[in-house]
Amino acid sequence: MMLHCLFLMFSTMLGQSISDTITPTTNAVHALEGSSLMLSCNYTGSARSLQWYRQFPRSKPEFLILIMESTNHITKAVPPHPRLSVKLDKENKRVDLEISSAEVTDSALYYCALEPTVTGNPILCTRT
Repeated sequence: MMLHCLFLMFSTMLGQSISDTITPTTNAVHALEGSSLMLSCNYTGSARSLQWYRQFPRSKPEFLILIMESTNHITKAVPPHPRLSVKLDKENKRVDLEISSAEVTDSALYYCALEPTVTGNPILCTRT
């Protein structure tokens, strides 16, 4: 059975600064059930944290996982999602969400977001 993970690009920016942005590397990802897949976003500027959220139809977004840019410290949702992992590539300014052993129930809209390091800027979020 084919697993469909929607990866649509839509960015919302609040506040005055446009120096920190985050965008998905692709618009859609398709995977076979049982396979692993990677969702990736590139960011500019510097971020305090990079986060991933998931949204099912007619539901609110749910927090999945975040990674701190400065320390690589990872904070997972409670309870954690055991098949999800995050990787940060600081050199290429990319954050990856890996879903292992994909299931049909993983089909959703995924968001990558960043929290800028500049005080007073809100979180920037990209719907993916």
